[in-house]
Amino acid sequence: MLDSILTKPWYEVANWFQNDDPTPFDTAQGKTFWAYAGVEPKLNHSFNEAMASDARLVTSVVIDKCKGVFKGLDSLVDVGGGTGTVAKAISKAFPEIQCTAFDLPHVVDGLQGSGNLKFVGGNMFEAIPPSDSILLKWILHDWNDEECVKILKKSKEAITSKGKEGKVIIIDMMMEDSKGDIDDESVETQLFFDMLMMVLVSGKERNEEEWAQLIFSAGFSDYKITPVLGLRSLIEAFP
Repeated sequence: MLDSILTKPWYEVANWFQNDDPTPFDTAQGKTFWAYAGVEPKLNHSFNEAMASDARLVTSVVIDKCKGVFKGLDSLVDVGGGTGTVAKAISKAFPEIQCTAFDLPHVVDGLQGSGNLKFVGGNMFEAIPPSDSILLKWILHDWNDEECVKILKKSKEAITSKGKEGKVIIIDMMMEDSKGDIDDESVETQLFFDMLMMVLVSGKERNEEEWAQLIFSAGFSDYKITPVLGLRSLIEAFP
């Protein structure tokens, strides 16, 4: 987080408010975060390593505390799955599930699957491989509402294309409601992440009402929330 590539955009917020760039990162670096990561190996590597580190923690908790979420699934596609940390863990814990780590071609280039794990390159805004379930861990907060609805619609297409309806599993931050008992440190962390999403990418953190609006706008009929790890929750969305 203290790499100059990531700190420089914070100094461009004032300029960003006065231009038409999508993000302060774009103002500082001349291209979007994702485009920059595609051509800058240092950023691509550090970002993928950071996501893999986070994934090891979250996945161990989810597999331990939320086994029922994966019950009855034959296949799962981890969208934005990076170098496959989550997909590997799930494929090992649930050998009956065919797992796919799906990410941009430059991310999965050269990665080899084995057994019930494979890697597929592609663009989630264009098409997602058909599957019983789609996993979106730490993905949707990177994108604005319109982009999230597009991703969720593509996910819905993927889980209904085989003739039976599966589910989409979202692991992301759930902002505290302004009512009730609130942990000041938790709120501070949430607000920092909200700012971080604004500065680096086009996304934001969301409360339950905002998550529900996205889910229903994408054509899903219902959802279920399970708090899993501190500030983050597991959301199951059903067609």
